[in-house]
Amino acid sequence: MLKTPLHLFAAAFALAAVLHAAAPVMAAGSGGDSYASDAESDAYKEGRQAVEAKRFEQAVKIFARVTADEPDNPDAWNLFAFSLRKLKRFDEAERHYLKALRLDPRHLGANEYLGELYLQTNRLAKAEERLTVLDRACLFGCAEYSELKTAIEAFKKTGTVPGA
Repeated sequence: MLKTPLHLFAAAFALAAVLHAAAPVMAAGSGGDSYASDAESDAYKEGRQAVEAKRFEQAVKIFARVTADEPDNPDAWNLFAFSLRKLKRFDEAERHYLKALRLDPRHLGANEYLGELYLQTNRLAKAEERLTVLDRACLFGCAEYSELKTAIEAFKKTGTVPGA
């Protein structure tokens, strides 16, 4: 039987903890940005601030410009979709979440929020698919997985989505 020294297990655990702690932490509503956040444009920052302030009409206008200027930015598509979803413009929001996921299939925020949209539009099985994607993307767990899981559990009990 192969014996591995305890200090190697401890080192592996410590490395995993450091990598997990280094994951980006975003303000409520931003949903795990993944696109070169160090190089955020001023317009993107303005849009993110509008989302954080729950000024969704303003955010939609800003992110329409941002996505025209930065069509390969999945974070911009995600926040554009998030704002549309908060305005109950579900068809448009779904298209934009799917665009974000075409650019980055493991985008944590887009997967969580698309799952919430599926719940809001009574598509539980599709929301559970997003949860499965998040489970695979979040090796040591993540807030997006936990939040969607909680939303799915609440939906199963009450038929409603918390915070929608």
